[in-house]
Amino acid sequence: MVLLLASASPRRKALLSQLVNDFDIVDPDIDESVLLNESPLEYVARLSREKAQRYASADRAVLGADTTVTVGSSIVGKPDSRESARAFLQCLSGCTHEVHTAITLNIAGRALTRKVTTLVTFAHLSEEVITQYLMAGEYVGKAGAYAIQGYAGAFVSRIEGSYSAVVGLPLFETRELLLAANIPVRYG
Repeated sequence: MVLLLASASPRRKALLSQLVNDFDIVDPDIDESVLLNESPLEYVARLSREKAQRYASADRAVLGADTTVTVGSSIVGKPDSRESARAFLQCLSGCTHEVHTAITLNIAGRALTRKVTTLVTFAHLSEEVITQYLMAGEYVGKAGAYAIQGYAGAFVSRIEGSYSAVVGLPLFETRELLLAANIPVRYG
């Protein structure tokens, strides 16, 4: 059975390659708009299911994933400009926020979904630090306008939960889904 990763994220590709030797990648290209009254966990779960469903067939397993950042009940998505990235980082500065990631494995129309929430606390970020970070461009395409696996990892004073989920693919839960579906994993 062919395993597909329905994600254009190079970080998810790198994480999945730690678990399995062989998989293909497809770009799911779905509408990522938040639905009215949709909670952050419902949002990422729905997107992961839609990504996994998009290429589902009888002869392949499709893994979809999605990640979002929330402050309180507000979703802090991917910034659409440097100005919105600045506003996101100002909001996260000195605060604890939640990172929600959902993964869905779809095999022959049967979807298994897992949701992971991680608490991340940022140190206080001065305007100068935010400006320098934005100039580096690391925020582009990242939920919450930061990449924990990059320089922004130095902003994190505390993390409670799954580091790999914050990067974009919770390794423990992904391994468990693959094993439950009889998909071979390294050290399985």
